[in-house]
Order: sequence, then C-alpha cells, then structure tokens
Amino acid sequence: MPKRFLSIWFRRLLTDWKTIRQPDLKGKSIVFARPDHGRMLIVAVNAAAEKYGVAEGMTVADAKVIAPNLEVFDDKDGRNLKLLKGLAEWCLRYTPLVAIDAPDGLLLDVTGCTHLKGGEPAYIKDLVTRLKALGYDVRPGIADTIGCAWAVAHCADSGLIVGENEHRTALMPLPPTALRLQGDLVHRLRQLGLYHIGSFIHMPKSVLRRRFGADMVLRLYQALGQEEEFLLPLKEPVAYSERLSCLEPVRTRPAIEHALQVLLEQMCKRLYVEGLGARDATFSWYRIDGKNGNIDIGTNHPSQHVEHLFKLFAIKLDTVAPGLGIELFVLDVGKTEPVSQKQSDLWAAQPGLNSDEVAELLDRVAGRTGNKSINRYLPDDHYWPERNTRVSDSLLEEPTSEWRTERPRPIQLLQPPEPIDAALALTPDYPPKMFIYRGQRHVVVNADGPERIEHEWWLEEGEHRDYYIVEDEDGGRYWVFRSGHYDADQPQHWFIHGFFA
Repeated sequence: MPKRFLSIWFRRLLTDWKTIRQPDLKGKSIVFARPDHGRMLIVAVNAAAEKYGVAEGMTVADAKVIAPNLEVFDDKDGRNLKLLKGLAEWCLRYTPLVAIDAPDGLLLDVTGCTHLKGGEPAYIKDLVTRLKALGYDVRPGIADTIGCAWAVAHCADSGLIVGENEHRTALMPLPPTALRLQGDLVHRLRQLGLYHIGSFIHMPKSVLRRRFGADMVLRLYQALGQEEEFLLPLKEPVAYSERLSCLEPVRTRPAIEHALQVLLEQMCKRLYVEGLGARDATFSWYRIDGKNGNIDIGTNHPSQHVEHLFKLFAIKLDTVAPGLGIELFVLDVGKTEPVSQKQSDLWAAQPGLNSDEVAELLDRVAGRTGNKSINRYLPDDHYWPERNTRVSDSLLEEPTSEWRTERPRPIQLLQPPEPIDAALALTPDYPPKMFIYRGQRHVVVNADGPERIEHEWWLEEGEHRDYYIVEDEDGGRYWVFRSGHYDADQPQHWFIHGFFA
C-alpha cells in the first residue's frame, strides 16, 4: 500500500483561536504582535485586517494608520505550539500518526485510514468541515509525500488531492516557496527567473547542489519521494492497536461496555495468533466536542483473557465522561510477553506465581488499590541490607541468587534507617541497654549480636555497621545498629533498621 500524507495549514491560527475564545471579536480587525528592537511587529493577522492591507512583518504603528479600530494582542513564545498540540490530539480520531508542523500546521499519515470515511475526498471534507465548525480557517493537501502534501496545501489554487504517483506533475506549476525553502534562497531563484518548480525540476542534482546548496536538493527530492522524510508523531505508535468508530455518538454505559468488549475480542484474538499476552493496555475515547480521555491497566501475567481484561477496565469505567457523545474508541497494548502454555499448569494442585488465577487476583487488587500497592521482591547479590533485594515487575522472573538465610532478618525494613534519639550501652561491643525511638523509651531485656556488615566500598564510601537484635520489656523486637567504630571521645550514632514479628 503506497504511503499517503495529509498536510493541514491553519492559515490564521492565533487570530482564529482568539476569536473562538472571544466571539465578540468576530468581524473586527485583530492582530498579534511582539516587541522587536523597540518596536511592535505584527506576527499574525485575521481576514478583516488583511482587507485594509495589514500584513505580517508590519509595525503596529503603521497598521493602525491604515486599519481603523485595529485591536492588538501580545503574542507569547510557544503559544502556537501549545495550540497545535491540542489540535493534533483532536486529530488522533482520524489517524494514530499526527505530527506538529510548526509554526502553523499539522502533518498526518493517513495511509489506510481514508476508507473509513468513504475515500479521500470524504475524509478531507469531514475533517475540514469540523475544524471550520470549531472556528479555524484551514487548507488541506494530500499526496504520496510529505513535501508534496505541504506544497499543495500552502501554494496550490486547486487540486488539493494529488493522485497516486502524480506528485511530480502537481509540483511543476507551484512556486519555489512550496519546497519549504529559506527566504534568501527563494529570492535568488526569482532573480534568476525561476518562478516555478518546473523551471528547475529537471536539472541534474549536482548542478542544483552546486548553485543552490544541499538544502535545496534535499527539499526537492523529499517532495519527489526520492529522499526519505519521516514524521515525528505526537503520540508514539504502538505495535498493537485497535480502533472502533461509532456510526452515531454513544453516551450510555452499556454502549461503552459493548465497544470495550468488541475491542478486547479483536485484540486478544490477534495476540492469541501470535502467542502473546498483554502486560498493559490503554482504553481511549474521543468525544464529538473535541475532548478525550483514557483508562490504563496493567497485568502481573501476560493475558489474552477477554473477561479478565474487561473486569480490570470495568473497575474504572465510572470515570468515563461521554459528554455530548463519544465517536471513537481506541485500545492500545504497549507491552506484550509470550504466553507459556504448560499442560502441567492445568493439573497443578497448588497454584503458584505462574498461575493465571493468582495473577488475575493480583490484577484486580491492583486495579482497586493502585499498581504500586503490590510489589514482588527478589534477592539481589549484595551484603548491604538496602541493596540485597530488588523489585521485579514480572511474576515469572526467576531469581539470579538465593535468599540469605544464615542470619535472621526483620520482616519490615526501614528505608532509610531511622536515627535513635538516645542509646545507653556498655562499651565497646555491647548492645544498648535502653534507647529512645520516636519519643518512646525502650528498655532492652534480651539482645543478640553484634553482626558486623562492612560497607560495599566498590560502590560507595561509608562506615561499617554493628547490628544487634534486641527485645524490649514489652516484647517488641528490633534490628538496631551502631555506625562506625566505638570512640570514647565522640558521640555514638545508633539507628533502628527494622522490626521483627
């Protein structure tokens, strides 16, 4: 399937946006300006101001002479990019690949998408009609290459839809500005009498490069499809995505659930064929008023189970606000893993972490309490207590080392250790007889230790620790340590690092 690209030029982006926000400005002459060397230069003009001869690059003082009742608004850095980002998100309902074309346009990869609206003419008509209904004056252009689509959108008087393999013919009558060239280069071309691309399109590449530079050659050959040009999409595309367009906007919970069910069945069927399961998924919706939203879920085990994934989404479906109606649903799966089909798992008497039932239970708990509420820890090959465990994001990951069981360890470890306000101990190798922790006094009746743990000097510098297991008179058992060697002339630093059962 040949590539097809759509360029959308917002001819009066800033002034249209201002008129949308302030409808009373409709029909009035307005401009946006910004300071430049002590004067205000116009950077955006609406149609009403253009009728008086006001143009971009003119000073505000000159414009006010020729345009009565001209209203001037201050421009801000990045405002146009912020507007384009919002418009790009709105265009995701037409294609998943949308890129910002600064300063006043968007680029869409519409390959394989236009048939959903009945073909390219109907596709463009629907998109442009809705953008104009929002209040934006736009010009579209569609072609086999990004450069040609941009050229016809900005410079062509007609023929905004360029047929397949007809981009060379479409470029011939257009001016050099259609190639997105710098102003000084366009001026040079005009001085040489090259007013149309057809005047130099047949020149050898070496001649063009020698006389006009590499940028000229690159832009021309990109428009002709002889040099690669790629979009930088606003939303990173995922390998597994399903879209469902609604014939009529939907607002009810049953309709939303039905759309989710259909998308999950399509996605899981696709994953099953490839032997994969979803580890995360995003259910997105697009409303007819331009707003959108999404729900994210994650799984502890790769899943192709439609019912299980539906239950995870159903927990959060109350957050869906359909507004005036939803016209498009999208299901994306960003992370997948192979699904292990072990016959022995079906007959396992005691399901473990590789059990689908256990994984689905954890998914439902995480869906209600948050993904960070459940963690799985594996042993790590370190002696330092803060480093001897690591968090795993998979239930099936095998540990690379064994748990250390030669010494008792607390069931709850404090990260980081908390200082003890005061500790009394016989020196130098005796455990504390009393200590104060969080304002509460603890009298030690039993103790075991010391256990010295040296700092991992190859990772960072620091003092060793002498650990003790102590029990107070109320039966509480704590893991405490003294940092560094005992020194009668210096205060001792004691810490509590954990709690035993």
